[in-house]
Amino acid sequence: MEQIEMIAPTKGRPREFDLDTALAAALRVFWQNGYESASMAELTAAMGITKPSLYAAFGNKEQLFHKALDLYERDKLAYTEMALAAPTARGVAERFLRGALEMQTSSCDPKGCMAIMSVISCGAEAESIRADVIARRASSEAALVARFQRAKDEGEFPEGLEPCALARFLYAIMQGLSVQAGAGTCCADLTQLVETSLSVWPTK
Repeated sequence: MEQIEMIAPTKGRPREFDLDTALAAALRVFWQNGYESASMAELTAAMGITKPSLYAAFGNKEQLFHKALDLYERDKLAYTEMALAAPTARGVAERFLRGALEMQTSSCDPKGCMAIMSVISCGAEAESIRADVIARRASSEAALVARFQRAKDEGEFPEGLEPCALARFLYAIMQGLSVQAGAGTCCADLTQLVETSLSVWPTK
């Protein structure tokens, strides 16, 4: 994979910078501020590049956000794919919640959910951003519903429990976890939330 991009600025010598490092910096700005509140000045300062270099390497702000969101899903939400491979529905829920807890209690990254922050703060002029985030969320939820449907077919759940409702329940807990983490809730309280949720998880 290409790591170094040579961008010719308006004047002077060619600018050399690491694309992955710059994109990771942009991700942190979007994660912390949301899409609309992340200014080009903040992005270029964090990435250590000029505005022309940003445009040349990543396209416009919207294209940069989509690339940052790809990185966020690939690196920060990698636990979700591993969660779906758990042998039981409760195991799926546990991997989801503990993965989210680990991410929210990390000292390396901003708190909260980058996707939620960006959707909440998006106005009409950023409808494409909202649509992309919602589509990605729908795809992830569909995979979780399918996994819980399999668990239902295998007799894991009490009678009358619907996979769609259970998937939404799990996402609601995870979103609550990210919101509380963003509001400064301590690690011990977030851990207690996860443990309580798992203790009431429906099993037959």
